[in-house]
Amino acid sequence: MQKLSLEDLQRLPKTDLHVHLDGSLRITTILDLAREQGVVLPADTVEGLRPFVEMGDDCESLVEYLKAFDVALSVMQTYGSLVRTAFELAEDAARENVRYMEVRYSPILHQQKGMTLHSIVQAVLEGLAAAEKLYPIKTGVILCGIRHIGPDLSNRLADLTVAFKNKGVVGFDLAGAEEDFPAKKHRDAFSRVLANNINCTLHAGEAYGPESVHQAIHLCGAHRIGHGVRLIEDGDLLNYVNDHRIPLECCPSSNVQTKAVAKMQDHPIRLFYDLGLRVTVNTDNRMVTRTTVSEEYKVLHDVLGFTLDEIKELIIMGFKSAFLPYAIKRAMLSEVVNELKSFTPGSLDSKKEQL
Repeated sequence: MQKLSLEDLQRLPKTDLHVHLDGSLRITTILDLAREQGVVLPADTVEGLRPFVEMGDDCESLVEYLKAFDVALSVMQTYGSLVRTAFELAEDAARENVRYMEVRYSPILHQQKGMTLHSIVQAVLEGLAAAEKLYPIKTGVILCGIRHIGPDLSNRLADLTVAFKNKGVVGFDLAGAEEDFPAKKHRDAFSRVLANNINCTLHAGEAYGPESVHQAIHLCGAHRIGHGVRLIEDGDLLNYVNDHRIPLECCPSSNVQTKAVAKMQDHPIRLFYDLGLRVTVNTDNRMVTRTTVSEEYKVLHDVLGFTLDEIKELIIMGFKSAFLPYAIKRAMLSEVVNELKSFTPGSLDSKKEQL
């Protein structure tokens, strides 16, 4: 197998369909925003703050993993901070040649200083739009309900999703702690979204078994599944997902950290791919997981033996799974496929260099 370098993978055009805004800040930005806003952090240097916002493989569970978001959220309560963090996320993604990214977050978590939900959505859209003007990247926003906060909140956020349809918001999600908080309790929110012809995805099959995926698809109408690693435990449901081409938003490094998967060698993405499932490769949280899309592909290449041709196929599946209108998706795919055909590892001549 031809060995690929991280630089090779950075040059490939890519998607990131599952990335949380509040888990993908630059640590330097957290420090800057804290100084501007008078927010007291656990530490006042990059290295000092790192243990509070980054997770290692010694993380014990999804619940522990989610605690890392508290520090970031403490400085994401103003309009300007949301514009800045959204812009920087798109900028960071563009610099590793991510061409299309869907940024997800829950507006309800940014209201500590009184911002309205509409202002919170508008701020993120403003930041992403500014990045699109400077870099060759397209973006969309996915708004998230929170499982453990309750269905009433999800209904409000579903209505917010409808309000911003065709204005930059491309989908609705349900995130948060899976166990003891079943998706079926949020069915009404998904009904509102689907009735307005809007795409939806759900975090499922990460910290809970395949029943979670079953509810996401059959009770909530999910078009994609966030994570879905526990799908491996139910062959019949796995075949259904495969037959109906329901994409899985795989986040390999994150799955190891949250203990959804014991170790990378055990990650089911290899089996899913071999069986023909539509799998996509994503970061989940760039800061918390300490990763990029390119680094996720590098892990798949080094640990799970994905070849260049297989990585190209994964990339194409990412673009196919995007919550984009068909005509736009088809044009983007055509450009990407041509680019992938001419890609030569180790050569910068036939490809756009990393920004």
